[in-house]
Amino acid sequence: MAKKTVNQTGKVNAFMDQLDHPFKAEVQLVREIIKNAHPGITEEIKWKAPSFSYKGYMVTFNLWATRHVHFVFHNGAILSNDSGLLEGDYVDRRMMYFADMADVKAKQPVLEEAIREWVHLMDRAETVGS
Repeated sequence: MAKKTVNQTGKVNAFMDQLDHPFKAEVQLVREIIKNAHPGITEEIKWKAPSFSYKGYMVTFNLWATRHVHFVFHNGAILSNDSGLLEGDYVDRRMMYFADMADVKAKQPVLEEAIREWVHLMDRAETVGS
């Protein structure tokens, strides 16, 4: 059964207001890109960072990294993205990194595609599992 998530945008907004990170603006832009990719995506704080779900955990920032923006795709191995921007060959996740604001903007189409593919796969899995 899919994980029921409650949107905690207010808590995430408060977290972002207090965030002291060299890439705070980039984190905020990535957050907006993800939220705008599909209306069913919810957000919360996980691992002391913004995290997003759609019928289960999707992606979470790793804010311990301070030389770039580090983004973890939970179960990202299911995605078919061949751009090379989803890094790692872990069985249970993929990573995406952003060097600066220009890099976020350049990678935006790939990020949006990955998020939309994730939503499609989760919808399809739910339909197949019914």
